[in-house]
Amino acid sequence: MTVRNSLKFALAAPLALVLAACGGDADGEVQGDAIDPIEAPEGANWTDTVTISESDGYILGNPDAPIKLVEYASHTCGGCASFSASAKPGIKEYVETGVVSFEQRNLVRDPIDLAVATLVRCGANENMQVLSDEAWRYLPQIFENVQQNSAAYEAAGQAPVDQRFIGIAQAAGLIDFFAARGLSADQQRACLADTAKIEAIADNSSAQASELNITSTPTFILNGNKLDAIGWNDVEAALQRAGARQE
Repeated sequence: MTVRNSLKFALAAPLALVLAACGGDADGEVQGDAIDPIEAPEGANWTDTVTISESDGYILGNPDAPIKLVEYASHTCGGCASFSASAKPGIKEYVETGVVSFEQRNLVRDPIDLAVATLVRCGANENMQVLSDEAWRYLPQIFENVQQNSAAYEAAGQAPVDQRFIGIAQAAGLIDFFAARGLSADQQRACLADTAKIEAIADNSSAQASELNITSTPTFILNGNKLDAIGWNDVEAALQRAGARQE
């Protein structure tokens, strides 16, 4: 799917899809011996280390970690919100060892998802996953805002493309939400008007979903293998089988 068609697909998603449920699929497993902790460079901490991958994902931790966990997530996915709430403290404990890295990638489902994906990338790289977790905690209110402002939401979809996501974000209550978390309204509007960056997020999502057969969220990949897991208990078990251990 081309860049333009990817963006067109995301914009065409109806309000019903924004409110829909989601789940995972999987088909792989990794096994290995226990791996010793890997120290971070002097003065650094792996849980504060964030890099952007070649797949345009945001990697928390040692970018050369021997165990690489990837989540394909949607910002309007209730299952992703549940995983964020239950898993992030445990993930950070594994990341702190330097043995595990955690990469968050986008699987764009709808216009709200794309607006949030744009805004969490609007500030410092280190804040992307933090802001994502905040947005997932706010997800029920986002849904409520969209339902209450459905006319404004639908009208935003017809606006010129450089104004479209500003209107969508306003209808969903995202401008005020992110302003309270350090992103000024002007900064947000500038990011939401950057159609090239928005198209890149949509295009990367479409291309990777097609290449890797990612059809739902959350989907987890461990060292290149899709996991048969949708919750933290299953993901943690897979990490341990791959060699990650807690002291």
